[in-house]
Amino acid sequence: MSNKPAFIKDLDLPAIAAPMFLISGPQLVIECCKNGIVGTFPALNQRTSEGFEEWLIEIMTELEAFEKKTGKKPAPFGVNLIVHNTNPRLEADIKLCIKHKVPIVITSLGAVSMVVDAIHSYGGLVFHDIIKKRHAEKAQEAGVDGLILVAAGAGGHAGTINPMTLVSEIKKFFHKTIILSGCISTGRDIASTLQMGADMAYMGTRFINTEESGANDEYRHMIEDAGSSDVVYTAAISGVHANFLGQSLKAAGLSDEDLKKDTKIDFGKELNTEAKAWKTIWSAGQGSALIDNTLPVKDLVAQLKSEFKQAIEEQAKWLETYPK
Repeated sequence: MSNKPAFIKDLDLPAIAAPMFLISGPQLVIECCKNGIVGTFPALNQRTSEGFEEWLIEIMTELEAFEKKTGKKPAPFGVNLIVHNTNPRLEADIKLCIKHKVPIVITSLGAVSMVVDAIHSYGGLVFHDIIKKRHAEKAQEAGVDGLILVAAGAGGHAGTINPMTLVSEIKKFFHKTIILSGCISTGRDIASTLQMGADMAYMGTRFINTEESGANDEYRHMIEDAGSSDVVYTAAISGVHANFLGQSLKAAGLSDEDLKKDTKIDFGKELNTEAKAWKTIWSAGQGSALIDNTLPVKDLVAQLKSEFKQAIEEQAKWLETYPK
């Protein structure tokens, strides 16, 4: 475990609530960390760097007060940064991460050694999300501490590779922390994540349906009603393939022909347009098929812990039969 972060063994569950565009904010992050899993949010969920810093201060203040009151150390929190030359706030937001010593930084759209070095300067960790081997190799060269493997069926900008194949392929050359994303909705799914060889589960869609998320009731109900076939993989919204709820695409008036479009996004010029689109066209993963309620984070984590323990105990019983 010398090449794995020490915090993992102190979590109540080996899970990260993924940073979700327009959904994850301080309330969701704080409740996740209080209940023993990593809470995260995208820096760009705040419109300005000044607002981003306000959120950092709010989260750290609440978690410090929680630890002082309860004596329990909360899980670390994380921030998602878009590492792309069209993100005008990148430099300013990195400086704020350094100033406030953000424990975990999740990078997207670019693994850059200068960013990794900046976060390492104060002891922070960098996890980078990837969808294929080539991206993973570049991230390893940049010196990241962990890889988030976004497999087929995940919400948002998902990959297309089966998780079992993706984990095994990446573990051949990357020996640090492996975090798996894609259709993880239950405690049993978290147990399966470990069985496949990952160190942690990365859960997005399941945390949309929490009382602390920024989703409205219509969005949550659409997830509760969705089956796996109701999730549509399309590049039509932003130019980058992502999974969306089919009913929200239909409500926006998009046709099957529209959804076949494959246009290239300019993240700088399209950022505001994309933000507006994602407010009415809702992202979700195929794991929606297993979600039928909305819970407070505290109750959801308790449920996940119970399911996880039961799954591990059931798996252990197979040792009595196999192998001979």
